[in-house]
This record gives sequence, structure tokens and C-alpha cells, in this order.
Amino acid sequence: MKSLKIAVIGLQFGMAHIEGAVSCGARIAAICDTDADHLHAAGERYGIPAEKRFSDHRALLARGDIDAVVIAVPDQQHRALSCAFLAAGKHVLCEKPMALTCEDARAMVRAADTSGCQFMVGQICRFTPAFERAKELVENGTLGELYFLESEYAHDYMKLVDNWRADPLRHGVIGGGCHAVDLLRWLAGDPREVFAYGTHRLLPQVPYDDATVAVMRFDGDTMGKVFVSTGCKRDYTMRTVIYGTRGTLICDNTSPSMTLFTAGADGMAHEPEIISMEVNNHNAAREFAAFADAIRRGTPAPTDAREGAKTVAVCRAIIESSETGKPVCPEYSF
Repeated sequence: MKSLKIAVIGLQFGMAHIEGAVSCGARIAAICDTDADHLHAAGERYGIPAEKRFSDHRALLARGDIDAVVIAVPDQQHRALSCAFLAAGKHVLCEKPMALTCEDARAMVRAADTSGCQFMVGQICRFTPAFERAKELVENGTLGELYFLESEYAHDYMKLVDNWRADPLRHGVIGGGCHAVDLLRWLAGDPREVFAYGTHRLLPQVPYDDATVAVMRFDGDTMGKVFVSTGCKRDYTMRTVIYGTRGTLICDNTSPSMTLFTAGADGMAHEPEIISMEVNNHNAAREFAAFADAIRRGTPAPTDAREGAKTVAVCRAIIESSETGKPVCPEYSF
């Protein structure tokens, strides 16, 4: 297949996607943003001529020189733009979260199914080196059978809050915490039930809880926990700990190493192993490579529409539980 010709829509977050796509041999056929300054800055930085710069995404729908689009606009617009470009016969890589509601996610699944095009959600943690290694250690049995795992999304939004982030629908659990939720789903499967508590003490600019803790029950009596804080006073991290019957792994997406504990046949722990890791917590190149590979092979993307929708379903269940004080079983019928 010839080099993919792509358009990147939304340049506040789309710059990394341009670099990731170009590093994989793709050609930038167009860039688009309603903000003239963002459009100009991206065009100048990457040498994209004026005739390939657009302020209205609708001008790109019928263009024959675009194979695929990267949608990196605010979350509230994901459904409308994704469905429009899928209907126009374009492959779509949509930033996380796929949608803010299960209704929107269902509509996007239908649009992807009808289009016959590839649709992929940018759940970037699945391409983070430390988490890729964690997945390998889980699958090759190094840790034994999982019985508990936890991840956190700790990110101070104090200087980041704007109108679209303050939208009540963009609760911190789904807007950023979807990273931790998706990571646990990737490692342990779909949780059967969730129960959550929330509190709102640090981020007065938003109408939703700025800290939430959720416990989960997976198949095989595996337990899980997700902690989301968008008002915490600390460095950004997604610290993750995976406990198995033969070992424990402590890792995150911002450290140059992870710690692996294993045990011998007698159950006694060995000295911990420190494993060096590349730090690349927004690995847009690996993400785009997986998207391009799915297009070339005609095989489902690793985070296709249903995978993205299931993560939305768990996030919405966590929010519902924290608001009602009752356990919630996520609905996965997409």
C-alpha cells in the first residue's frame, strides 16, 4: 500500500499525532483547526502549505486525497466528527475518550460498522512501553494468576480547566481516568461490577467530583481499583501495581524503571528486579503504526469501536455508582 494520506483535525492536541504519523511514513494531506493561531503554528512548524490548512472540517469530507483522519478535538465533538468522516469513507483515529456517553458510543459503533472503515480510539496507555511490558508479563505467566490490580490517574487540572473540560459530562473519571480504566480492562478483562466514592474539595472550577475511587470485580474473583484525582498536588502519574500469585509488578508511565517481585517454588520472594524502561507516555508513533497496520491488513484495530465503547461504559458506571452510592454492573451490549 502507498503511504497513507491523512488529515489531522484539532491542533492543540494534534501536534503529536502529526509527528507520529510522519514518523510512520504517512503524508499530511490536510490540517484543520478553528483557531487560526493553532492552524498557523502547526503549518509553519511542519512545513504544511496554506492550501492544506483548513478552518472547517466539512471542507475535508469529500476530498479524494485523504485516506484517514485523526480527530483530536474536544471530547464533546468526537461523535459528530467521527460519524461524518466514517460516512464519507475515511478511516478514523479518534482521541480518547471515545465519547462522553454510552449513547454517543453506540452511535459511533454503528457508524463504524456501517462504513466498513477502520475506527480506532487513542487509548495511548496500551502503547506506553512500561504498560506494554506489564501486559507481556501478565500474559506469559510471570506473575501467575492475577488477584488484584490497581491504577491511578493523578493529574492536577488547576491550570488546565477551560469550558469544555468544565462540562458536567466530562467528569474526571471519563475525561482522564479513562486511561486507568482502559488499562485495567486491557490487563484483566471487563469488570462485572463497580462501586465508587467521590469527593470534590480541590477543583472549584468544575461541577463534578475531583477525586474518585472505584473498586471492581472481574471474572475469576480478581479485584481491581482505580483512583482518579484531577485536583491533586503532585506530579502527573499513572502508578500501577499488578498483584499475582507468583509475583508483583510496580510500574508507571513516567519512570525509567519498573520493579518486579517474584517468588520461588517455596513461595518465598526473591530480591526485586529493577527493569529499565523507555519513558514515552504519549507514544503517538506506536499508536499510529497500529492504526496504519489495521488499515493495510484489513484487521480490527487494537482499540476498535467496541473496545472504546466498553471503556466508556465502565467509566459511566463508576460515575453512576459514586452519585447513587450503589454498585453498578457496566452494560457492554454495543
